[in-house]
Amino acid sequence: MGRKILLEKVDIQGIECFDVWRTNGGYACVEKALGQMKPEEVQAEVIASTLRGRGGAGFPTGQKWLWLDRKSDKPRYLLCNCDESEPGTFKDRYLVEKLPHLLIEGMICSSYALGVNTAYIYVRGEFKYLIGILNKALNEARKNKFLGENILHCGYNLDIHVHSGAGAYICGEETALIESLEGKRGNPRIKPPFPAVKGLYDCPTVVNNVETLAAVSPIIMMGGTEYAKIGTKASAGTKLISACGNINNPGVYEIELGLPVEEFLFDPNYCGGIKNGKKLKAIIAGGSSVPILPAGLILNTGKGEKRLMSYESLSDGGFASGTMLGSGGFIVYDQDQCIVRNTWNLTRFYHHESCGQCSPCREGTSWMEKILWRIENGQGRIKDLDVLVQISKNIEGNTICPLGDAAAWPVASAIRHFRHEFEFHVEHPEIVSKIKHGDIDQYK
Repeated sequence: MGRKILLEKVDIQGIECFDVWRTNGGYACVEKALGQMKPEEVQAEVIASTLRGRGGAGFPTGQKWLWLDRKSDKPRYLLCNCDESEPGTFKDRYLVEKLPHLLIEGMICSSYALGVNTAYIYVRGEFKYLIGILNKALNEARKNKFLGENILHCGYNLDIHVHSGAGAYICGEETALIESLEGKRGNPRIKPPFPAVKGLYDCPTVVNNVETLAAVSPIIMMGGTEYAKIGTKASAGTKLISACGNINNPGVYEIELGLPVEEFLFDPNYCGGIKNGKKLKAIIAGGSSVPILPAGLILNTGKGEKRLMSYESLSDGGFASGTMLGSGGFIVYDQDQCIVRNTWNLTRFYHHESCGQCSPCREGTSWMEKILWRIENGQGRIKDLDVLVQISKNIEGNTICPLGDAAAWPVASAIRHFRHEFEFHVEHPEIVSKIKHGDIDQYK
């Protein structure tokens, strides 16, 4: 297996407690950052690391920090996005549950670099148990003088608060998260202005997700230049991957970016191959919002090269033959999985979670769900496939936030790569019905 950085201490008994974490080197990065470095030096290390945001978009973290309006006389805020709602993604939840102090010390170093004195962790509403874990860890950090006034006698003040959402996928989008944190309905804001200029309470704000902020801690300890040597040039460091579906070893894995997809899928140290010895049909590599790829394209780029677990390799070829690393939700389909049914299920989710603010998303997701239901239930028409593609095009790029794109891409890619299966549903509804009821094993 590759090098572990974030999950290096995860198997130590009691590591979620401050005393055990401290005994095993915890908060050394805070001592180094606040005691030996200036805020701009901490930021420089993050820039040198070329760390990309681990929440889905993969935007360079250091660049995002540089956009923060430092000329404003208003307070600055750091928001940790723990609203992990992407179907197939559960690595942030795992990180908070097992290593809450890793996140906290990463937030302290980040806040120090950004000149932030108040930070928030926004937790998905369904993750109530995480709130108790976080508050316990935060209280331990306060008790031991790593939070509060004059931390480590360095003259720096910081407190971190936990805020529970109400269970809305849309609040994973940074401006909807800000709206919710302010007590409003979680609708995305039109940008610009960007949060770095006008965010929480109209103040300069940085929003990063759990894994991104946790990665700041090892970057400070090892140095940004050393961190950048791990992985590939365009995808530095390690990445947590949530693996699920028809595999032998579902779970959360830390990989060095650049690991071949084939190795991650079949190596017994990772996914361990397809369950029950069946064949691979398709993979969604980065959570439900990214394009699905059939077995042949997810294992290679179509150019005779192996596909790698990296931002650049997975996107190679664009949406015609590529996908995205996204949030790292690795969903595997075996030969018996129905692409039509699974696409309909994803569309149901996006229709339900649309905030309704933008007409293309509000109406388009509803329309797609209804058409896919018809196809799955034997009432489809061949022309429905072209209508679905056209709807997805009308949604893509025409909404305030990326939820519209997230809803459009799975449908368009499923039809692009598995059109024959959609056509089979339309032309042979009686056979599809027998498959659904278990009278026939799979499609012929």
